Amino acid sequence: MILSDVEILDAMSKGEIIVEPFDRSCLGTNSYDVHLGKYLACYRDDILDAKKHNEIDHFEIGEEGFVLEPNRLYLGVTKEYTETHAHVPFLEGKSSVGRLGIDIHATAGKGDVGFCNTWTLEISVSQKVRIYAGMPIGQLIYFEVRGDIENYYNRKQNAKYNDKTLRPVESMMWKNKF
Repeated sequence: MILSDVEILDAMSKGEIIVEPFDRSCLGTNSYDVHLGKYLACYRDDILDAKKHNEIDHFEIGEEGFVLEPNRLYLGVTKEYTETHAHVPFLEGKSSVGRLGIDIHATAGKGDVGFCNTWTLEISVSQKVRIYAGMPIGQLIYFEVRGDIENYYNRKQNAKYNDKTLRPVESMMWKNKF
């Protein structure tokens, strides 16, 4: 079951969902709109290696915006810091963003119960497009969880994305054993 706006607000009043900064006007019928933070990042190397720490370079989006290029992966970040303690959050792109040819995630649209951080976005575009810090970029949808939870994300010893950040975070695949 997807939470309605009333249920999202109720979960927020109980501390089960936290969104900072929170703006009531961003609350939709069954979602919450999130915005593009001011930082982007790109990988330094053209060839990425899943067993290696692939380093990224961060840069700030200026007032004039930034033009994204096709065939390039950009890591972005939400302006909003979120916590989800009793629901499964899903991040989806807004239809207006999709209609500009912008994808905000390749595979990582689902969060885990216990995820407490900003969201790193895996941004790609089908043609050149100028983006701006603070623009609406996606929407969070919250699903009800049935049953007890034993393994909250923020308590897992092997969780790779628990460090609070205002900047995009590169892949930590290299920390896995394979």
